[in-house]
Amino acid sequence: MILLKDILYKVTLEAVVGNTAVAITDVHFDSRKVGLNDVFVAIRGTQSDGHDYILKAVEQGAIAIVCEELPEQIVNGVTYVKVADSSSALATIAANFYGNPSENLKLIGITGTNGKTTIASLLYQLFNKAGYKTGLLSTVKILVDKTEYKATHTTPDGLTINKYLAEMSEAGVEYCFMEVSSHGIHQKRSEGLRFEGGIFTNLSHDHLDYHDTFAEYRDVKKKFFDELPKDAFALVNIDDKNGLVMLQNTKARKLTYALKSYADYRAQILENQLSGLLLKIQDQEVWVKLIGTFNAYNLLAIYATAEILGLTQIEALQLLSELESVSGRFQYLISEGNITAIVDYAHTPDALKNVLETINDIRTKNEELITVVGAGGDRDTTKRPKMGHIASALSTKAIITSDNPRSENPETIIAEIEKGVEPINVKKVLSITDRKQAIKTACQLANAGDIILIAGKGHETYQEIKGERFDFDDYKIVKETLKQLNK
Repeated sequence: MILLKDILYKVTLEAVVGNTAVAITDVHFDSRKVGLNDVFVAIRGTQSDGHDYILKAVEQGAIAIVCEELPEQIVNGVTYVKVADSSSALATIAANFYGNPSENLKLIGITGTNGKTTIASLLYQLFNKAGYKTGLLSTVKILVDKTEYKATHTTPDGLTINKYLAEMSEAGVEYCFMEVSSHGIHQKRSEGLRFEGGIFTNLSHDHLDYHDTFAEYRDVKKKFFDELPKDAFALVNIDDKNGLVMLQNTKARKLTYALKSYADYRAQILENQLSGLLLKIQDQEVWVKLIGTFNAYNLLAIYATAEILGLTQIEALQLLSELESVSGRFQYLISEGNITAIVDYAHTPDALKNVLETINDIRTKNEELITVVGAGGDRDTTKRPKMGHIASALSTKAIITSDNPRSENPETIIAEIEKGVEPINVKKVLSITDRKQAIKTACQLANAGDIILIAGKGHETYQEIKGERFDFDDYKIVKETLKQLNK
């Protein structure tokens, strides 16, 4: 039996009306899910305010309400708990409700603009191969040892995180690797968790629809490192100028990695081919199946983390060489007609530039590089012209198309992307609103030896249009189209 007062441990209370020694069944912040003897936490969201649904939650059987503002109507037999910040309270309540599971395993958080999913997923893969029971909380999926669940957010809400961590703890999971997004940090979803370590990848233009300025976006990421305990580690990429900023106020053990700077963990690219990379890590050579400079950074962070967590250098390097690429992250196929098609999640200017530069470094320049690119609706509009500029400048042909338009008109989004195309590159660019048709056109234009890059959606298997999700898988579509065209 769990009492209300037990889950309020470490929550800063401003006022309590009623009895906190009551038994509770469950905790929710969505009033529609509330049942008999549940706790309802009223959160102020971007779309709606949970305070408007307090009475509804009580009518559905809530025995306690956690809120920032006490309602005018106090119902007898219901306990009302006033807090300064409901989001922060929810994170602590969730951890308490599930028995603080993050304290029972080694939880590693990965934050930054690009590379979070790759690093988290490959660390899961590596530690699994090393024989440890491992967990993963990522954009692509959630894994409790070998059991897979579908992911809905980069960083889920506090209740979901703790629910899965509790499952992991029960299953005997020793290590869990978790993507920590700026939204998740800002909305306090990762509060109340005990992290063994944090990894910073890089910082570039993203989410400025949510964060007002780049400085605010950076400082939200920094907050994650500021709050790490002193017995944790903070591993940062110091080739990114924001790496050292992350370490400024952290109490954790400070460690660095880099390809270009002097750091605790260093790597050098010796060979970069479509079949893989030859790297020198800490003076030892290793061949890996992933490609591109951005993956050299990801792999170095993975190697460093493995060593920090106790694996030997030989063991870490051997396992590194066995890692397979993550779904939708530079995922490629070579058709029967020798056309290479690459599907990548690159949805920021920096990520798109990285992927295109990687391809251009590898290709002989005798072949065409055809890029299919779009931009999401209801998101940061300032990056759209930049995406258009990069795609048209670094490709031999660029097809601008729809991504997830959401509630926006796709033609409007496409017009904003086109604004970044310089006059010299206009003849290289086509605009096709229908994404499937855009992919089909890229396949029709391609000949033997050519490379097609389909950017923006990666692992996603849907397209979001006017509030509805439709089945859509870039990888499946390009594979089937090339087969149909006998190319």
